[in-house]
Parts: sequence; structure tokens; C-alpha cells
Amino acid sequence: MRILITNDDGIFAPGLWALQRAFSQTHEVTVVAPDRERSAIGHGITLHQPLRAEKVVVGNGSRGVAVSGTPADCIKIAVLEVLDQKPDMVIAGINPGANLGININYSGTVAAAKEASLYGITALAVSVQGSGSDHYDEMARFVESFSRKVAAVKLPFGTFLNVNFPDMPVAQTTGIRICRQGIEMFPENIEKRVDPRNRPYYWQGCDAQTFHDNPDSDGSAVAANYIAVTPLKCDSTDYTLMESLEKLIE
Repeated sequence: MRILITNDDGIFAPGLWALQRAFSQTHEVTVVAPDRERSAIGHGITLHQPLRAEKVVVGNGSRGVAVSGTPADCIKIAVLEVLDQKPDMVIAGINPGANLGININYSGTVAAAKEASLYGITALAVSVQGSGSDHYDEMARFVESFSRKVAAVKLPFGTFLNVNFPDMPVAQTTGIRICRQGIEMFPENIEKRVDPRNRPYYWQGCDAQTFHDNPDSDGSAVAANYIAVTPLKCDSTDYTLMESLEKLIE
């Protein structure tokens, strides 16, 4: 397969190159990723300044393209400029820090997969619990194997998969669980501080998400050491409400 790999952690992130190593053994791989960290940037695109795409070489001699934009920008640049033809699949990740529950809405990693699915490309967003991992390479090998099964299924247009690993050796996980996205809110806080010029500024923060009351959710699966796979759709329409709204305008 022709594989496009991207992320939101930047072109030199270790999870990105673990995927490149795993897929390049048997696939044609192109890496196009942001030139710096773009975590939690969501599905933003760059409209009011030019984008630059520069070729880079990492320590092992592997090559990629660094884009001065967002993960969604990277998909657009790759599909419309870098590649001669659309890839068969996009893999976004491996992101340090699980993208579960409502955090899916903020994730640049998930947004890259979503953008790819809007182009009709099969896409997976891949993340791991915690701030980093010693198991990127074996996770990447799992994703490569899993991707071949996904390719055989042929996801519907506008649907992509969000994959989250617990931070442990793949062989020690409980298994794979197909889940729903958790939508429960979690405690947030804003810490107000004052700078040396006596002007206020703010740090956003939150407590860790908890999913234990919802055993079918993505977060509960990862908490139980499952690899969580959640199918997500680009179409956000609430079809169940359409009939009721029609009655409002009669």
C-alpha cells in the first residue's frame, strides 16, 4: 500500500518514525508532518499566512517533509502537492497521550485522520496513554498488521478509526476492544497569575479523565488495558432530531 504518515507532535517525534520503520518494510511510505509540535490544535487550517514545506533527514537517514502548518494542513499539502497520487491509507501518530472521550475534539492527531477521510482515504489516528512510551516500535508493528485488516474491510466514506494503546508491551494488553467515544466532561480549572508588569494571565488545566462508570467507552477500555478502537464519523448531523425540528417550521 501507499502510506502517508503524519502527526501533531512534529516531524522529529519518535512515535512518527516508529510508524515509518514498521510500514516501510512492506509499503511505500511518505512522511509529511508539522515542523513543530501542534498538539491540541484540533482541525485548524492555515489561511492567513503562506505554508512552507521543507525536506528533512532524521538521524537514521530517513526522509520526510516538514510543513509550517497544522496536521490538517499536512494532509492537504501531501495530497494536493507532495504526492503524485492519493495514498491508500493515512496513519496519524503515534501520539504520546491518549486521545479519548471529549479530547478527541481537540486532537490534531485525530484531525489529521479526519481530514484524510474527507478526501476518501482510509485513515487511522493512533495514540498511547501517558506522556511517552518505551513501546513505540511494537505498537507500530501492531498498527501495520491491523492496517492490512482495515484495508480489506474498506471503511465507509467519512469514517475513520481512533486507536488508543495502554502504555505497556502489546503482548501484555488485555486484547482489542471496539468502543464508543466517551462524552463525559471532566473537572477543569483556570489558574490566574500576575506577570511582573502586574497584568493577569491564565493557565488552563484539568484533572485526569475517568470512565469507570461507562464500561463500553474508549477510556474505560484503555483503563482496563485494552487497545481501544473507536470508529468515528465526519458527519456530525443529529439525524434523530431532524424530524422534531421539521415540526418547528411547519
